[in-house]
Amino acid sequence: MIRLLQNIGSNTIDQIWRLGAGARLFGLTLISSAESIRRPRLVTKEVYATGVLSLVIISVSAFFVGMVLALQGYHTLQKYGSSEAIGVLVALALVRELGPVVTALLFAGRAGTAITAEIGLMKATEQLSAMEMMAVSPISRVVAPRFWAGVIALPLLAALFSMIGILGGYLVAVPLIGVDEGAFWSQMQANVDWQFDIVNGVIKSVVFGVACTMIALFEGYDAPPTAEGVSRATTRTVVTSSLAVLALDFALTSFMII
Repeated sequence: MIRLLQNIGSNTIDQIWRLGAGARLFGLTLISSAESIRRPRLVTKEVYATGVLSLVIISVSAFFVGMVLALQGYHTLQKYGSSEAIGVLVALALVRELGPVVTALLFAGRAGTAITAEIGLMKATEQLSAMEMMAVSPISRVVAPRFWAGVIALPLLAALFSMIGILGGYLVAVPLIGVDEGAFWSQMQANVDWQFDIVNGVIKSVVFGVACTMIALFEGYDAPPTAEGVSRATTRTVVTSSLAVLALDFALTSFMII
């Protein structure tokens, strides 16, 4: 019993320490962001690595998600004689929830793990220590550009996800099922609100971008300099980012609805 309490206390202290260390790294990243602004090529290079290289998985996933939404939504709405509202269902589901959330989960699994592994490998091979010896801050040179690249890339990927998802829903609803094309687009335009739906979705994607990128950076920066340590840090990135996205989604949705 005593050993159990000791383990619980030790784990609690460790998690609190990690939370504080992550907050400290976040603060240092914001402070050190001036160099990233002065050298935009650092950020654009990382935007390509995290955003452009994630386009394939984002696009394919969005297309099939939109198609499934149209199929499921049509059979549900048909029971109530509202099959023409399938465009509204697909658009609202993607813009409000599925676009930001699924994009963030895919971003964490693809780009987040790459960031963690890259920084963890740099730490294991003492590249970060070599930078400090040459009076180059690893935070401003390595962490900050990747942070801002993630914050920029994820909202753009989420918007692309929603657009391709709507296209996939259209291809299923109109040519395949036979829903009227005019009703599909007109009801979507009439019922999707710019501020309440689109802007709130953008806010969610920005918050998810900050959370997923910062978790990936911290796990890589805090990883033990061994192969096993880097692999565990990569696993923690996916798990922690996924839980953080779902929790933040509930919190943000609660505030936005109220």
